[in-house]
Amino acid sequence: MGRAAEMTGTTPGFLRSLGDQGLITPLRSEGGHRRYSRYQLRIAMRARDLVDQGTSIDAACRIIILEDQLEEALRINEQLRSRQAGPESATGT
Repeated sequence: MGRAAEMTGTTPGFLRSLGDQGLITPLRSEGGHRRYSRYQLRIAMRARDLVDQGTSIDAACRIIILEDQLEEALRINEQLRSRQAGPESATGT
């Protein structure tokens, strides 16, 4: 956790609070140490940026969750549009 905090420019307490808010859930090593993915570290840095701008931590977590949901919805929407366009548009004919 100390290394993850150093990499994200935060504190271990900040990372724990992100976990408490349900924003990130690190895996645990056999020894019980938290293991963060690169994606989780990016999320932690985004939360840190929002908090540094004056956003409360719970609001920052909610913003990030909504941004993630929007990104996923846009991706699904694009996939559906591609399927509706049919194979002609994929091959350029």
